Amino acid sequence: MYEVNAPPPGVAAALPVDERFMTLALEQAARGLGRTAPNPPVGCVIVQGDELVGQGFHPRAGEPHAEVFALRDAGERARGATAYVTLEPCSHHGRTPPCADALVAAGVRRVVVAALDPNPLVAGRGVQRLREAGIEVAVGVLEAQAAWQQAGFRSAVVRGRPWVVAKYAMTLDGKVAALNESNGAVSGPQARERTMRWRDELDAIAVGSGTLVLDDPALTTRGVPGGRDPRPVVFDRRAASDPQARAWRDGAVLVTAPDAHVAAHEAAGITVQRAGSLPDALSGLADLGIGSVLLEGGPTLLSAFFAHGLVDEVRVFLSPKLLGAGLSPLTGPARPMHDARELRDVTVETLGPDILITGLLQGIPRV
Repeated sequence: MYEVNAPPPGVAAALPVDERFMTLALEQAARGLGRTAPNPPVGCVIVQGDELVGQGFHPRAGEPHAEVFALRDAGERARGATAYVTLEPCSHHGRTPPCADALVAAGVRRVVVAALDPNPLVAGRGVQRLREAGIEVAVGVLEAQAAWQQAGFRSAVVRGRPWVVAKYAMTLDGKVAALNESNGAVSGPQARERTMRWRDELDAIAVGSGTLVLDDPALTTRGVPGGRDPRPVVFDRRAASDPQARAWRDGAVLVTAPDAHVAAHEAAGITVQRAGSLPDALSGLADLGIGSVLLEGGPTLLSAFFAHGLVDEVRVFLSPKLLGAGLSPLTGPARPMHDARELRDVTVETLGPDILITGLLQGIPRV
């Protein structure tokens, strides 16, 4: 996650009730996860007294922002009300008019903002516009939760590359698959359900050419009501994969070497991105509007991302199985224990027979 900017001088203090309504705004924002890139997921609620009178979220780029939907829902009851918004209202004309102006025109009395916008076109200007109009503004309510929700957007703006989540499942003896086996499931149904939720919430899903050849995965979201499929990204340095594989659908991206022959893939309508390195490839994905990537492997691609320091977050399912011989999730030179990469902000959760361990790589800055 990334450091958010300090609030501008002169903003008002938050009130105890603010966290309750900001939680509702975050729930609204979550409805847009995986659907808004290159924009951030944003939610807004309008409160008159202690009553919720309007709510909305940003559904996708090019459509109105969360504040507009919430103000429409509130109607005249927005006048004199408090607006809770998970990201600083925009103050510039993009695909849509400035949301700060919409809040001013609606006559809201107070605006509570979770996190400031890192976009240089906004970056405090939205708060300034509201204050200049005489609206009381509080900043920083549930800031960490909002910034986490916006990690993909913030990563693309601040670092010029997507937020990368490495996901894999392994046995107790550290194996992700049996030797030469196709589609052998390591984890149980609850773990697979959670994975489908992540596919629904992140912009893209990435695999290497070995996984494509061995498993021919569809890389789709299944079993999630109202779910959407992430954008497939296949790292294939030689462009040797079958352009008719199941993963190649609308929006699919082939990441390959600068000198690879890609005529067959281009003829199949696949977006081709030539990159000389993994960092260049990630920058190219950000240019395509991808803010977050679920990295599902296999071991060669996972190892390369870890070796280049390009993994931000780790989500690992540990299954109570012993396999013996098999594939390890990571390869490469052995490290001494004192040089092992550590996770921070670790969570541990039981999902059926499996244990889910998540965390951020040490050295990754907070949002």
